Amino acid sequence: MIGVFDSGLGGLSVLAAIARSLPLTDLVYFADTAHVPYGDRDDTFIRQRVLRIGHHLADSGCRQIVVACNTATAAAVAVLRESLPEIPVVGIEPGVKPAVAASKSGRIAVLTTPSTARSERLARLIRQHAKNTHVDVLPCPGWATRVETLNLSDADFAAAARRHLEPALEAGADQIVLGCTHYSFLSPVLEPIATGRAALVDVANAVARQCVRLAHSSQGASGRLTLLASAHPERLQASFPVLGLSHLAPRLAGPARLVTA
Repeated sequence: MIGVFDSGLGGLSVLAAIARSLPLTDLVYFADTAHVPYGDRDDTFIRQRVLRIGHHLADSGCRQIVVACNTATAAAVAVLRESLPEIPVVGIEPGVKPAVAASKSGRIAVLTTPSTARSERLARLIRQHAKNTHVDVLPCPGWATRVETLNLSDADFAAAARRHLEPALEAGADQIVLGCTHYSFLSPVLEPIATGRAALVDVANAVARQCVRLAHSSQGASGRLTLLASAHPERLQASFPVLGLSHLAPRLAGPARLVTA
């Protein structure tokens, strides 16, 4: 069984990729909706939440854990791995490396939460993989909350997103890294802005491939999906059709449950 968690709905984009790659593996998704979003939280708070949720998933029988949140990965994946040395922990990072490899212009942009934008982990990624590439780091306050409220495509947001991206696009960025799992669900708004000038870079499928490499045998499993939330579990389940995830509904083991972790 693989446990996947995020501050809210964003990690569902990663969950969907894992479910496609491992159709017979039992999955648990934990949304920390009592504390969403993580992007505006300090690192100490995020580390506390990651450790509590990670241990809850391990105690529930998960043999692999996916931190499906760039902010949580940057702040706390190392301490979670130290705390659970017997369980593989997969983090997620902004796709700087594949974006640099694909760039023809030598310029990319990374869309992030404010917390990830100021993280040493992102700075290190850029130093390691973008030595000869110009990287525009664009914090996107409020974007994750927009996904949480399922307010995905109003005209005002589309216009604001265009204004936010336009300077980097005008400067020649030809790869736009989605540096928060929530932003995958904003692709229908972002793609028309980038079309003809830049490609969107999402690493959910790369995370799924890593899960496949680390996966234990699925013998005895049935591909069930269990949904947990630290607040408003009914909203987690109700988000599936809005986010285009109705195909996962047949895997549900039951209604989403409230868990105090």
